[in-house]
Amino acid sequence: MEVFFEGQVLWSQIDANQHMRHSAYADLGAQARLNMLEKAGLNPSVLLKAKTGPVLFKEELFYLREVSVNDNIKVACEVFKSRADGSRWSIRHEIYRGDGIKAAIIVAEGAWIDMEKRKLTVLHADLNKLFAHCPKSDDYIEEIPKTN
Repeated sequence: MEVFFEGQVLWSQIDANQHMRHSAYADLGAQARLNMLEKAGLNPSVLLKAKTGPVLFKEELFYLREVSVNDNIKVACEVFKSRADGSRWSIRHEIYRGDGIKAAIIVAEGAWIDMEKRKLTVLHADLNKLFAHCPKSDDYIEEIPKTN
């Protein structure tokens, strides 16, 4: 997996039990995911111009090891499932502590929203080509939409 965020765990990300609070993991995953999209060419200004943005349906977090204040962490992400048109996608994030131990896995499932109509949409063909450049996992699955 490719690393899309690296940084130090801040005091403000620590809970009363002296380890990283649950919502800090989601924040790190979101930043890494946006960095991944930006690296593929889907930066905020491109998406804003297209009046399109990512929207999450589900975010699932698996805690594996504790992360402490001042630890240096790395967040890797990759698409492990999507439709061919890119309209729906699932991204796996892995968070590693400074000692290289995997501390958490985040699975985010989402889609694209038309920010004017406030309805789900398909990426424009040129943007979908950019999305296709996001790293894919070894177990990547291309979904076929269900028909009624």
